[in-house]
Amino acid sequence: MLPTILAASVLAAITALVHAVGLGALINFLLPGVAQLPMDYWRSTRLLVGVVWALLLIHAIEIALWAMFYLAAGCLPDAESAFYFSGVTYATIGYGDLVLPEPWRMLGPVEGLVGILMCGLSTALFFAFLGRVYVAKHKIRFDRLQG
Repeated sequence: MLPTILAASVLAAITALVHAVGLGALINFLLPGVAQLPMDYWRSTRLLVGVVWALLLIHAIEIALWAMFYLAAGCLPDAESAFYFSGVTYATIGYGDLVLPEPWRMLGPVEGLVGILMCGLSTALFFAFLGRVYVAKHKIRFDRLQG
C-alpha cells in the first residue's frame, strides 16, 4: 500500500508541475498576441486553435507520464494498453475493460482525480483567453465607431 501511495503522490505532483509549466508557457507566449491589434476574425481563430492544440499537447504529455509509469511498473502488458488505460482514466471515462493489478488499483482513481483537476485548469485558462480575445476584438469595433 505504501508504494502505491508514494507513486500516486509523486505522479500527481509531477503532473501538476507539467501542467503549471505548460500553462505558464501558454500565458507567456500566446496571450501577449491578443494585445496585438488588429484582432480580426482569422487572427482570433488562429489564436484560439493554437490554445486548444497546446492544451491537448499538455494533457497528452501528462497521460504519457502515467502510461510510462504503468508500463515500467508492470501494471499493464504493453504500451498500447498503458496509454489507452491512462487516457480513459485521466479523462474520467473509465470503461473498465482494463484494470490495474490489485496492489496498484488506487492509482486509477488518483489519476482520474488529477486528470479532471488539470482539465478544469485548462478550461479556466481557455475561457480567460477567450475573454481576452473577445475584448480585444470588440475594442477594435468600438474604436472604429469612435474614430
